Amino acid sequence: MEYRALGSSGINVSTIGFGCWTMGGPNWSPQNGQAIGWADVNEDEILAAIKLGLDVGVNHWDNADVYGNGRAERILGRCLKKLGIKPGSQVVATKVGHFRGTAPHAYHPAHIRNQCEQSLRNLQVDAIDLYYFHHGSYVGEDVNGQQHDYLHEAAATMHALVKEGKVRAIGQSAYTNEDFERAIPILKPHALQNKANLRFQDFIKPGCKLQQLMTQHNCTFVAFGPLDQGILLDKFDPSKPPQFGEGEYRTSRKDFAASTLHEVRGKLATVRDRANAGGFGFAGQPTTTPGTAQDIERLSSITQRWLLAHANVASVIPGFRNPRQATCNVAAAKHEPMNEADVKWLRELFA
Repeated sequence: MEYRALGSSGINVSTIGFGCWTMGGPNWSPQNGQAIGWADVNEDEILAAIKLGLDVGVNHWDNADVYGNGRAERILGRCLKKLGIKPGSQVVATKVGHFRGTAPHAYHPAHIRNQCEQSLRNLQVDAIDLYYFHHGSYVGEDVNGQQHDYLHEAAATMHALVKEGKVRAIGQSAYTNEDFERAIPILKPHALQNKANLRFQDFIKPGCKLQQLMTQHNCTFVAFGPLDQGILLDKFDPSKPPQFGEGEYRTSRKDFAASTLHEVRGKLATVRDRANAGGFGFAGQPTTTPGTAQDIERLSSITQRWLLAHANVASVIPGFRNPRQATCNVAAAKHEPMNEADVKWLRELFA
């Protein structure tokens, strides 16, 4: 396993981390009732998957207060304790921002402090290694119903938590270049987070706005959705698009439609042909059959190594629910970094 620095924080994370959103189970937004969770999980399977990750060097675990409204944090805390993992020996990340409780806005300073303390209890740690603001929308109502910009006071609260020893490094997740550009100079985060994969390259491609910001401000990038929730593993049959349970976020994702799955399958067939011909570092290795565990792991390795070949990318954080998925997630750790020719070829194929 390779380890990379989170900006200037002094913290090194495994290039493959594990995203814990799935651990929260089914969930709905209290703001609009939309499904924001996943199918329910078995804690014994999660425990076995975490152990598998630890055994190959994973030290980066990405969570949030809103994942199951604290359930994912509590499960992670219990599992690490059961496995005898010493608090502080792992890089445990969590976030605040989408769950506002009874506060007028999730970035109200008192609410940030409250959620930080609860996350510390849930995770059973003395300090949050990497604490993110979960989105970049800092303007909203105050207690009087007036519009208020919380950015400066939220940033001041975060830096105070660092000085108090409750947070080690600061992160910013956001969904637009404009939100990142506004927040970074004030918050001064060590890590940024957003979706990045072969199908969504906006925040990592060479010369893009966020790459410029990361270089300027010495930030690093953590990529969620590196496998595009299984779409980039060719796991779903376009002739029988998947159906997801109540409370699952994926029920509202249009990318699981037959037309999209068919288009992606065609591109992945081209990727598979190149890999079977020795591309992506697979020279001399046997070909794979579509749909087999070996084939899925190979696609996982290609997808994640492609991301990790980009400037300023510190870690990818695929989700997991069981040991089989954990094995797939860490497949990239077995292989050499991707060369620039293969990186460029993939970028152009999925552009």
